[in-house]
Amino acid sequence: MRTQAHDTVGVIGLGIMGGAMAQALLAAGRDVCGYDVRAPARRRLKKAGGRLLASSAAVAARADIVITSLATVEALAEVTRQIAHAGRNGGHRTRIVIETSTLSLADKERAMRTLQHLGIAMLDCPISGTAVRMKEGAWTIFASGKRAAFQRILPLLNVFTQNVRYVGGFGNGMKMKFIANHLVAIYNVAAGEALTFAAKMGLDPRAVLDVFGPSPVVGNGVLRLRGRMMAEGKYAPATMKVAVWQKDMQVIGDMARAVGSPTPLFSACIPVYNAAMAQGMAEADTASVHAVLGRMAGIRAPE
Repeated sequence: MRTQAHDTVGVIGLGIMGGAMAQALLAAGRDVCGYDVRAPARRRLKKAGGRLLASSAAVAARADIVITSLATVEALAEVTRQIAHAGRNGGHRTRIVIETSTLSLADKERAMRTLQHLGIAMLDCPISGTAVRMKEGAWTIFASGKRAAFQRILPLLNVFTQNVRYVGGFGNGMKMKFIANHLVAIYNVAAGEALTFAAKMGLDPRAVLDVFGPSPVVGNGVLRLRGRMMAEGKYAPATMKVAVWQKDMQVIGDMARAVGSPTPLFSACIPVYNAAMAQGMAEADTASVHAVLGRMAGIRAPE
């Protein structure tokens, strides 16, 4: 059985990604309610026409399907606790939780087991792409968990993208996201390094990007999106903040160590992102690693 047009969808976590999903659902004519601990995020939902509720538990009580988009494992634990509390008191309406965050697999599995005891199915559905890329139809969603639950919510995910991949049992989605972000971490620094190299040789980085961005051999989405920000020296508004990316880097590194997989290229990128944090670019886009490399090369970065 698939989601029905009259199903109420709750979104918990209304940041860059969660807010974009809520707005897309509203634009598609869905009934959307939501909650976020931050006042600006709550105001955005209300302005977009969604129903702002007082807590995660209130969302669970009102929504048939809940999407979570959270920044930390602590937030996931608290949201799970509130949904479970509503469930134990007979106050939940939610049947399926779609967990889209990039968090440790162990924490997601813990949340899944908690909700499973209450008859709520949780799907692990992390997203590869930025809010900007969703508007271009370029998201990839790695869906994992019970197939029946996945089939039910597929029309909902198709509001965001047609590129939804069912990758098997719960947790495989997060594993796929680890691989995606592992590559993005490397591609991003590689793009910054290449454009810095170009500038040091006297080439215009924008001209270099025009040549290599569309290339079917060396071009990719990271080079085209963040390369443009690098070439222009503009790292705001952020599609992915350096401070948030630090969390993603941590969970990828933890998983690689847990399974005993060598990651020499990924590990070599970590100091560059750390330097961006140290140089005051925590709120800037991760494209700002280009400014870090530029300073190392003696190139004056734009203010």
